[in-house]
Amino acid sequence: MKYLSEYRNPELAKEFIDEIHRITTKPWTLMEICGGQTHSLVKNGILEMLPDNITMVHGPGCPVCVTSVSVIDEAVYLAQQSNVILCSFGDMLRVPGSHKNLLEVKAAGADVRILYSPLEAVMVAKDNPDKEVVFFAVGFETTAPANALSVIHAAKMGITNYSILASHVLVPPAMEAILSDDENTIDAFLAAGHVCTIMGMEEYYPVAAKYKTPVVVTGFEPVDLLQGILMAVQQLEKANTK
Repeated sequence: MKYLSEYRNPELAKEFIDEIHRITTKPWTLMEICGGQTHSLVKNGILEMLPDNITMVHGPGCPVCVTSVSVIDEAVYLAQQSNVILCSFGDMLRVPGSHKNLLEVKAAGADVRILYSPLEAVMVAKDNPDKEVVFFAVGFETTAPANALSVIHAAKMGITNYSILASHVLVPPAMEAILSDDENTIDAFLAAGHVCTIMGMEEYYPVAAKYKTPVVVTGFEPVDLLQGILMAVQQLEKANTK
């Protein structure tokens, strides 16, 4: 398949690994922003292939990890209302609130439904006009368009019993919060390509310039990630020799 096999090419991956080993002269700490990147780094054994003096730190790019306890509590409260059907992605059900999580209230009889798209929640609302249907809309820039689209679709269909509990966050402010911390040790970032598809790259430039920290946009496949790591190390090594 075009543009899939290329990013899983073992020969090219080895070339990037060898070059990373060749040019790395001092310890560097890189953070991959997205949980999908972390999964690929671990699944494909990339962490073990890197030089010992390159440390990969797993970043904040997981909606489950960055959703506040107070918002989880709101979702739990709504789910416990007798007239509410709460819809959510499955990975949110076990996230703990102050006292309970959504899986626990579901087990106790609440109508909590696991869906794969907010548009499914619109259809649940259509099929249950006597219930208030709430979609637990969490995520970074990538999930916002689909969540907004569900609200538009509901309005066009004349559905008045559909709403979202929104908990969206942005990547650049999260990066700046990390870099501005006095104990920060991150030398460079691997930014997520699918986020940039939504928001572009313009918001990264001020962060990179202000903190003099390289930001390399990559996808999730092994060759793509290795190329991103190589580019980040090249920038760091170049700056270190000036």
